[in-house]
Amino acid sequence: MGNGGLAGKDLLDHAVVSYYEDMQHAIRRRGLAAGQTADVVHDLYVLLSRNPDRLAGKSSIRAFLIRAAVNLGIDRARRLAFENRLFAILDEQAATIPAHRLSAEDRIMVRQRIMVLKDAIAELPHQCRTVFIAYRIGGMSKDEIAESLSIKRRMVDRHIRNALLSCLAKTEIFE
Repeated sequence: MGNGGLAGKDLLDHAVVSYYEDMQHAIRRRGLAAGQTADVVHDLYVLLSRNPDRLAGKSSIRAFLIRAAVNLGIDRARRLAFENRLFAILDEQAATIPAHRLSAEDRIMVRQRIMVLKDAIAELPHQCRTVFIAYRIGGMSKDEIAESLSIKRRMVDRHIRNALLSCLAKTEIFE
C-alpha cells in the first residue's frame, strides 16, 4: 500500500481498515477462534494508537500489522489455555470432595476453608467480585457477564483469573 502521504494516526486508521480481513484471516490460520479475532485486531489497534508513528518507515505495513496481530493472537491463545487449565484444576479438586459423611474434624476443616474462601471473595475489588460470583456461582457465560456489565470480554477473563489466583493464594494454607 502506498501511504499516499498519510502519517501517524491517519496512516494507522487507513492501514487497519485496509488490512483488517488479512489480519483476521492470519490469526484464524494460527488457531484462534473466529470470535476472538476481532478482539485481537482491536487490541492491536489500541496498542498502536498510543504510538502510531511505529508504522513510519515500515517497508510493508501489511506484513507488520499481520505479524503483530498474529503475535497478539498467540498471546491470547496461551492466556486462554492457562485459564482453562486453571479452571480444570479447580473443577477436579471440587470433584474429589467426598459425598459421604465427613468426620467432625473434616467438617471443621471444611467450615474453615469456606470461611477463608468467603473472606477472599469479599476482599476482591467490587467489579472483580461481581464477575467472579456471576461466573463461578451464578453460572453466567463470560459473554453474558461482559454484556450485562458493559465491559469487554477480556476484562471478564482478567477479573476471573485475578479472583481465582487470589482465592488460590488464600486457601494455600490448607495444602
